[in-house]
Amino acid sequence: MKEIEANPPGSSLPKDGLSYLALGDSYTIGEAVPAEASFPYQLSAGLTKQQIKTAAPTIIARTGWTTDELIAAIKQRSITQTFDIVTLLIGVNNQYRGYNINTYRAEFVQLLNTAIAYAGGNKRRVFVVSIPDWGVTPFAQGRDRTQIAREIDQYNAINKEEALKAGVSYTDITPGSRNAATDAALVATDGLHPSGKMYSEWVAKLLPGFVKTFGN
Repeated sequence: MKEIEANPPGSSLPKDGLSYLALGDSYTIGEAVPAEASFPYQLSAGLTKQQIKTAAPTIIARTGWTTDELIAAIKQRSITQTFDIVTLLIGVNNQYRGYNINTYRAEFVQLLNTAIAYAGGNKRRVFVVSIPDWGVTPFAQGRDRTQIAREIDQYNAINKEEALKAGVSYTDITPGSRNAATDAALVATDGLHPSGKMYSEWVAKLLPGFVKTFGN
């Protein structure tokens, strides 16, 4: 179970700059890729290259976490500071385990409100990322890929609706994640999680919104 706390050894990101909290699961920690290749670290580096100095992210995420497990972990960490940036990507493990989708909505809203609180109540500094479709990966061979895609879409319909209702940014990376069906370079060596290349595509979609919010 991979979990990241802060700067990995050798990180070249600045020790100061915009503070960043990333909340999620394996897609946030970058399971099966180096920490620097995960989307939060690539995002921090990308912002810094855009002259928006950003510190390495603080990450609360672990492979396999569902919404309720993320909620519990946030409470356990008891972080009291606020952050300039907060990202939230959660729900794939709710779908994978067949949890009640209405429970997902309620717990996602709770996490969204927590993210807004961590951003000091500034909704412009909260960014929700959609759930990628793991059904196109080699790991899903022999499973009903059509059903997986349909359920992922249902979960994303909820997190998009609630994010927009709350007035926070929403980035849909799911269509691009489905290109992994024909581009093996988008999948990590474990045959399930995104590669650094896919995460770089996510960051390319995220950066314009961040630059608009934090640029001079």
